[in-house]
Amino acid sequence: MKMKKNFKTGPSFLFGFHAVREAWLNPERSVKALYVLENAAAGFEKTLQEARENGLRRPQPILKDKKTFDKMAPFGAVHQGLLLDCEPLDDRAVQDLTVLASQKEKSVLVMLDQVTDPHNVGAILRSASAFGADGLILQKKHAPALSGVLAKTACGALEHCPVAQETNLSRTLEFLKDHGFTTIGLDERGEQTILEFRSGVKNNADDKICIVLGAEGPGL
Repeated sequence: MKMKKNFKTGPSFLFGFHAVREAWLNPERSVKALYVLENAAAGFEKTLQEARENGLRRPQPILKDKKTFDKMAPFGAVHQGLLLDCEPLDDRAVQDLTVLASQKEKSVLVMLDQVTDPHNVGAILRSASAFGADGLILQKKHAPALSGVLAKTACGALEHCPVAQETNLSRTLEFLKDHGFTTIGLDERGEQTILEFRSGVKNNADDKICIVLGAEGPGL
């Protein structure tokens, strides 16, 4: 049986208004092409103008009819008439996050222990960015691609909250502890809430925190 050839759905392919808008305006993103449905073009014009005013060099958007566009888009994608072909962001490591944290009095990082659903990772990334977290840490082996559904669900947070991918989370936690971080695992079997824990710490031990969330089902 022959398989239908689809458009590029690799690790740097983005779709959806907010994900595409924030990537388009991110000077750290290298953009190859933007494909647009005619009914979405007018709504994206303000973003195009903002990019020009910021001096960003971007390719001219390419208009596509709906039939062609739907063939190009990943199956089931809620694309909102926008498909962005771009290079992935530079790889980050936990060392990058600790350097950022060293420049601040307080810092919060979030670590995900084998959370594999891109919707869940995207939603957590969106919340982490909204609450001012300095970064998200994922395990390389069990993490979804930083694109597609994850980026769409994150609503542009992928461009604002650094994501580090590490091979061994246990060693990463030890590294964070060595750099002044208090690590807190969230689990339904826990005997304290975060507020109860923080009320018991002394000598500003909660100035730098890494919150660890477990996988769907098994937890931590």
